[in-house]
Amino acid sequence: MSIVTKRSEILFCYDVTDANPNGDPMDENKPRIDVETKINIVTDVRFKRTIRDYLYEYKGYNGQNGKDVFVREILLDDSNPEKGIQDGKTRAKDYNNDSENVLKECIDIRLFGGVIPLDKDSITFTGPVQFKMGRSLHKVEIKHIKGTGAFAAKLGSKQATFREEYILPYSFICFHGIINEAAAKYTKLAEEDISELLEAMWNGTKNLISRSKFGQMPRFLLKVTYKEPGFFIGDLDKKLKLTDFENEFAIRSPKDFKLDISGIINVIEENKNHIEKIEYKIDESLKITPEIPQGWEILKI
Repeated sequence: MSIVTKRSEILFCYDVTDANPNGDPMDENKPRIDVETKINIVTDVRFKRTIRDYLYEYKGYNGQNGKDVFVREILLDDSNPEKGIQDGKTRAKDYNNDSENVLKECIDIRLFGGVIPLDKDSITFTGPVQFKMGRSLHKVEIKHIKGTGAFAAKLGSKQATFREEYILPYSFICFHGIINEAAAKYTKLAEEDISELLEAMWNGTKNLISRSKFGQMPRFLLKVTYKEPGFFIGDLDKKLKLTDFENEFAIRSPKDFKLDISGIINVIEENKNHIEKIEYKIDESLKITPEIPQGWEILKI
């Protein structure tokens, strides 16, 4: 496998409908909102969990055939769940406390880095792939929903309990990430790992079919690869905006707006001498303005 030697920037946009993209356990599991701006926030930790789960469930990184995800829940005793799950040190013993074995088999450590708690010490790997917090490109509002549960609160009660939950009617969320070639050499991040990452971002978002997350759809993915080490434009997420909507609180689907990428096109044109390649993928439901420039390549994921 060839180690990553070029820096890249990534933009990934997805939307959620009638769902909770990332509940805050410290606030009744409500969707995370910047109270000043009414912008929906999704943590990078939630996004990396989506990627890890897809790699585990669909791409064979399940501990078999030398392919694994290091950060995942594993029971201490499969026959007795009451004993709980592994801690970090126990997990490291699966690899004989050898960080090289972890890097060789665990794609998530090669991508995102991590702290490997070894027997007598720990090793920290800085992740070559870093994402900022995801943010919606429009203001959102939380809906509070009440319903009737299936069971009584206590034995003998004649009335079932009530359940409550918080959702967002709609949120169009953008993540901005960097693939750092300087850190890639330490985790031995390969180009093949990046292909798996991009597929997991797109398909993992779509396949996150839990009750609170069902309704997520990938809409736009952009990867800008640079020629020389150490250079990147930065803040690409701030170059995107939604247009052609009447009331941003009333947006309910991609039919209600256009994604304006003119800021991206302008900054790419200004820095074209630094750029080796631009790749993208668009969901057919999303309306983009202006059109994708010639020369951008379609991502094969």
